[in-house]
Amino acid sequence: MKKKLSFSYASFGVSTPFDRSFTLVTSPLPFLPPSVLGAVRVLLAVYTLLVIVVILGLETTVYDSGSSYLSYFTSLSYIGLCAYFWASGVQTIAFARARRICYPLQKWPRPLQLMHALLYTSIVVYPIIVTIVFWSLLSSPQTLEGTYNAWGNISRHILNSSFALFEITCTNVSPPPWSHLGPVLIILVLYLGVAYITRATQGFYTYTFLDPGSHPGLVAAYVFGIAAGCCIVFAVVKGVITLRCWLSRRRWGSEADAGRPGQPEALDEWEEV
Repeated sequence: MKKKLSFSYASFGVSTPFDRSFTLVTSPLPFLPPSVLGAVRVLLAVYTLLVIVVILGLETTVYDSGSSYLSYFTSLSYIGLCAYFWASGVQTIAFARARRICYPLQKWPRPLQLMHALLYTSIVVYPIIVTIVFWSLLSSPQTLEGTYNAWGNISRHILNSSFALFEITCTNVSPPPWSHLGPVLIILVLYLGVAYITRATQGFYTYTFLDPGSHPGLVAAYVFGIAAGCCIVFAVVKGVITLRCWLSRRRWGSEADAGRPGQPEALDEWEEV
């Protein structure tokens, strides 16, 4: 008799009750209480939105390339980064205003909680991949020429990873469960469809290494290499966050403090998911 596959929110890190220790809206750093953390997240949300609006506006009105803006994984991942900071910033400020008792996402439907958890995983993994791929494969001597090019490339290919590192090291968010690796890889695979649809409809490859030309095997090598790199980045990010949470637990000094706001769950609880 075949065993039926069943979906479990818990296996994707969505516990019941959701985020009982308020790790999503707190920081282990004493100078980042929820009110300040929320303000920083909103500030990053405003900046990333400004980058998106300015670049999309100039590409549409000046460079006549706005129609291909969403064809680039850099743009899509940056939009995800912006969306996360708006969502997390609003939730953190709401938590601070509620005197650290609760925040809205804890009462929202579980699918929305799952989406927030997956969004967090994406913004601590994809920006790092974008930065590595851009500076190792796509950058050129002209990358930082001119004010606009320099600002745009620094914002989307350096600061993006800096913002991700802020979330990795300066918040109490628990490490993503291994189950999140599947959706992260699936989205990368689906992006290949976007890239080749762009080639068919607009006549160009968004990234030159996706052009099969006379060496289709090289494209396959790049694709599998990036997929393998994604797995490595995911594992490293998970390890760094686990280390940060372990150091944070040592700072609390006692298991009697386990219920305090911002106290990370025990390591064995993370391993269950």
